[in-house]
Amino acid sequence: MNNFSSPFSRTLSKVTVPGLLITLGIVYGDLGTSPLYTLRAILNGATTLNENFVLGAISCVFWTLTLQTTFKYIIITLRADNKGEGGILSLFALLKKRNNWLYLIAIIGACALLADGIITPAITVTSAVEGLKMINPDIPVLLVVLVIISVLFAIQQFGTSFLGKAFGPIMFFWFSMLAVLGISQIIYFPEVLLAINPWYAIKLLTEYPNALMLLGAVFLCTTGAEALYSDLGHCGIHNIRTTWIFVKSALLLNYFGQGAWIITHADQITSSLNPFYAIMPDWFLIPGIIIATAAAVIASQALISGSFTIISEAISLNFFPKVRINYPTDIKGQMYIPLINVVLFLGCCFVVLFFKGSSGMEAAYGLSITIAMLMTSVLLMFYLQGKVPVYLQVLIGLIFFTIELSFLAANLTKFTNGGWISILIAGLFCLVMYSWQRGRRIKNSFITFVNIKKYLSIIEALSNDKTVPKYASNLVYITHANYSMQIEQKILFSMLRKQPKRADVYWLLHVDIVEDDPHVTEYEVRQLIPGILIRVDLRLGFKVPAKVNLYFNSIVQELMENKEIDLISNYPSLRDNDILSDFRYIVIERVPNKDYEFSNAQKFVMNLFFIIRRIGMTDVKYLGLDSTNVSVEEVPLLAKSEIMLQDKERIEKSERTDVKKIKINELKFTRVGDDSEY
Repeated sequence: MNNFSSPFSRTLSKVTVPGLLITLGIVYGDLGTSPLYTLRAILNGATTLNENFVLGAISCVFWTLTLQTTFKYIIITLRADNKGEGGILSLFALLKKRNNWLYLIAIIGACALLADGIITPAITVTSAVEGLKMINPDIPVLLVVLVIISVLFAIQQFGTSFLGKAFGPIMFFWFSMLAVLGISQIIYFPEVLLAINPWYAIKLLTEYPNALMLLGAVFLCTTGAEALYSDLGHCGIHNIRTTWIFVKSALLLNYFGQGAWIITHADQITSSLNPFYAIMPDWFLIPGIIIATAAAVIASQALISGSFTIISEAISLNFFPKVRINYPTDIKGQMYIPLINVVLFLGCCFVVLFFKGSSGMEAAYGLSITIAMLMTSVLLMFYLQGKVPVYLQVLIGLIFFTIELSFLAANLTKFTNGGWISILIAGLFCLVMYSWQRGRRIKNSFITFVNIKKYLSIIEALSNDKTVPKYASNLVYITHANYSMQIEQKILFSMLRKQPKRADVYWLLHVDIVEDDPHVTEYEVRQLIPGILIRVDLRLGFKVPAKVNLYFNSIVQELMENKEIDLISNYPSLRDNDILSDFRYIVIERVPNKDYEFSNAQKFVMNLFFIIRRIGMTDVKYLGLDSTNVSVEEVPLLAKSEIMLQDKERIEKSERTDVKKIKINELKFTRVGDDSEY
């Protein structure tokens, strides 16, 4: 098997000042902007307002950040990395071989995060811009918000490296501002620090009549914790843990400061007042709004980039149709997916126009991310099996599920007030991912594999049969067979029967997406018939760009340079002048026919599958093949009665030996395996 690693597979493993600044700019956008709306949401749900209520609310915020963010994510979940990568899909990839049914949990969690990627830009930008109303109530906030969001999504196609350089310093200034503003109010009422005592939170939740709805507002303080885990691969665990000390301190100081102001200004509280802006001095209001808006844009950018990453991983895990992915800059992991950019933009605009204010969005915000956190906890419990004692696993599970189920119940109380929007968005994404994943499984069940050994002599004879017109000098078939000595029956049918295709060399190209190693890049070459039938296996990590045509061309070039194959044309007039031989690719597409023999549920899934496939790219485009050199042959999905019995012989791969390292087109390849064995 061949191995090649990309320069994009590096992570920030050491704690450095630049690494800490990058982490501040990437990881904490969503979590760091929560003071904009959390306490305002708590106040909007209050029926009585007194000192005990405020201390209880602040205590709930303190212990939510401590138990949910610090304990669950910073201490425990960040350890559940997939070769340094984090996020719910990376976690699922580690568990897939043990519990394949967990794909449902992973899909639900990923789709909930995508819904969060739509709602977060809307609520953060709106909350920040609404501060302008304190200066002039007639300012058209919605128009300003829509303009900012439009510009933000428009610049995605060009890459955001020029903005990214400023993200870290801006967020450092933002968190410093949060801390200073909080301290400026705490000094007037230091008793607010008593809220560290969990008794105030327990008393509020047990005695307050509207405690469940209040808990839904409290949850807003930790909504960015799941994104923190998703950014593990970009920043590294040590940088995240180090910066969290500063970030959590700044957040808590600001929350305590807002609480102190509310207690000392209880008579000034109105439904339209935002305590975040109320604690600012009048002279600092305009700069504060500008900085808050910048932080909101950074938070939005983080969620947009995170959504692109989720879709990219979902494509590699076969949860989403293949769509075009661009890489506008050379920054690690930065990508641009036009289709998803449009979907997110339209979704954000819809949320802004539907709710017409951030207070309404608070109902929709939180529910989807609660579901995502709950799904992560489920996967995490399976991950911890065998890694920690059973009693500790049970204890961790009890803590996480008690907290998150309580938050889920609290957020469900807001379902009819707007929470249904986030469920609808997540549900639509779930429908697409489930239908695509299930449809692929059904379609792949109709692939018939046979043992290629019995056909080797026929293929060799065809290659040497001069009475058959030559179809191409090099004929490349894209194969889905995982075992080197297996081949799809339809490939043999295309090669030998549909139209006998004579070629000097036949290639079988197989692409395997590795789900338990995000950055692995390997290849293996096997000479099934030396010089006539060659199989190339590509193993790509699920975070490696699928530039298959580039990789294959590089491998062929390497084989030629090592004199393992002869690519000079066999036509005498061309060979005398050292002209390279031609290549032609054949991609076999399976299309629906009328004789499915499916159940009604399967028919429904397959109909959705083929509808969804229209939004994606063809295999030709996805693999980066030159369409002028590709023939696409369509074959029907055969009914079960027509399918030949699969060859059940298990073909074991030969031992990998003879390791070589070379460098081709900025990719480091490692070649493993004995070409002569089959």
